[in-house]
Amino acid sequence: MGKINQGILGGLSGKVGNVIGGSWKGIDYLRIKPSSVANPRTTGQVNQRNKFTVTLEFLQAVKPFIKVGYKKLAIKKTEFNAAMSYILNNAVTGVAPDFTVDYPNARVSRGSLSEPLNATTDLTTPGQIEFTWDDNSDEGNANVTDKAMLLAYNPLKKESISLLNGAQRDAGAEIITIPSSYSGDNLELFMAFISEDETELSNSVYLGSGTAA
Repeated sequence: MGKINQGILGGLSGKVGNVIGGSWKGIDYLRIKPSSVANPRTTGQVNQRNKFTVTLEFLQAVKPFIKVGYKKLAIKKTEFNAAMSYILNNAVTGVAPDFTVDYPNARVSRGSLSEPLNATTDLTTPGQIEFTWDDNSDEGNANVTDKAMLLAYNPLKKESISLLNGAQRDAGAEIITIPSSYSGDNLELFMAFISEDETELSNSVYLGSGTAA
């Protein structure tokens, strides 16, 4: 119980209701005790945490790729934080409390460079993925010398294989090697382009999912 000294306007020592009094270096003070949160785990808070968790899991697995893919967006923030903000707000799907990353809308690279055209993948050869695309170097701001950026994300193993400086845009094809342990696993596949001087990037395109041979 609190004690009031020298009348109601005097010093207060202890607690009265939600008012706490004390003295510091001979100076009397009063402060209000913060109200406790009745339910610190509301439905909204739990849902947001679940969305954050699935987004974080994905981005940690593809971190080397987004470090390049989001470098143009890393303004007063890290590439990782820029990607987290985008994916969390644009590429999470599901019904509470079960959320997942919406891969078709999950940009792992963002920029104004011309995107890959008619890109496809082939996973029929064990230990590799072949990416193919049309040469659109005569369109938009595309250049022959733009380099392919390729990504294969393994949700089961929560890891990825990527190539950040692949074949030129006019080559139309590139192969990445994947571990034999990926055989039978479902992979989520993405592609983007980066300019030869690495100053410009394209938005990534989602190439669907496929089972590794």
